[in-house]
Amino acid sequence: MTTRLAQIAELVDGKLVGDGTLSIAGAATLTAAQPGDVSFLEDPENIRHLEDTSASALVVPHGFLPPGWNVIQVDEVQACFARIVTHFRPPRRTGRIGVSPAAHISPTAQLEDDVDIHPGAVVGDDVVIGRGATIHANVVLMDGCRLAENVTIFPGAVLYEDTIVGPRSIIHGGAVLGAYGFGYDSSSGRHQLSAQLGHVELGADVEVGAGTTIDRGTYGPTSIGEGTKIDNLVMIAHNVRIGRHNMLCSQSGIAGSSSTGDYVVMAGKVGVRDHVHIGAGAILGAMAGVMNDIPPGEVHYGIPATPEREQMLKQAALIKLPQMRKEFKALRKQLDELSRRLDGSPDATGAPQEGDPSSAAA
Repeated sequence: MTTRLAQIAELVDGKLVGDGTLSIAGAATLTAAQPGDVSFLEDPENIRHLEDTSASALVVPHGFLPPGWNVIQVDEVQACFARIVTHFRPPRRTGRIGVSPAAHISPTAQLEDDVDIHPGAVVGDDVVIGRGATIHANVVLMDGCRLAENVTIFPGAVLYEDTIVGPRSIIHGGAVLGAYGFGYDSSSGRHQLSAQLGHVELGADVEVGAGTTIDRGTYGPTSIGEGTKIDNLVMIAHNVRIGRHNMLCSQSGIAGSSSTGDYVVMAGKVGVRDHVHIGAGAILGAMAGVMNDIPPGEVHYGIPATPEREQMLKQAALIKLPQMRKEFKALRKQLDELSRRLDGSPDATGAPQEGDPSSAAA
């Protein structure tokens, strides 16, 4: 299937500059594009990357016109390019299958209209599944789970008892919601599992990545606020409260009873200790180790996490350490030499120094 460049410009409501009759057969990134493909360049400062691409046309921001290129100028490059990719590669959509006879559904479960449950899924007692929900193969919904409308749960995810999932939320394969928290009573000399009587609750439009785990609360909920997006392989411990519209990147870990405000961003491998609060709008850089509360709106990096400017000064100093060490050793050597001269000590050869009384006696 080919599409004229002018038609693609109409598809994304963009401004065409160049040959509108050019036939486009696909869409790809700059490095993967072949002749006949349209690609994109979002940042004009990266214009050098155009030297190595085989693309025939570009989607670019308004006001940017790389010389010699057929371009479509748009307001939002990423969003428009995604529409173009979808035009050439429509997403695979299966028809509704209803409830598979190969799924195990408790007789006390309540299923609303237009629910799809794929083979191998297990739906426990008193589970409620809202209208339009899709439960893929081998998902386990233990007793008492409640899913709102249009929830999607991908293969192999496990929801422990009484987990609550808000409307339009997505849970990817292998995620586990509601497992026991890592809490033990060691007063008897043995590690005895403490109370695990709470549950997990997701707000509307939450997305939970593959392999992510969210532990149940001790007595109440571990909660994830509306619109929050959680990457793959994130660990959220018991009693944690995540605010609305957070972005939590892969391999981050949040220890028990910590909390975040709204619109918090955690980059990859962030570690948050227990019982701390991350203020609204705060940003934590990759591998930050959070040991104390973070004020709203601040950017923190490093271990322990400190404000961005402070951390940059520390890093700048670290870069200079080898040279500083070399200079320190030279200064120390000079100081030792000066001390020997002042107290009349012999030099490294054992010869008396000038001004030494023993030298005069000789």
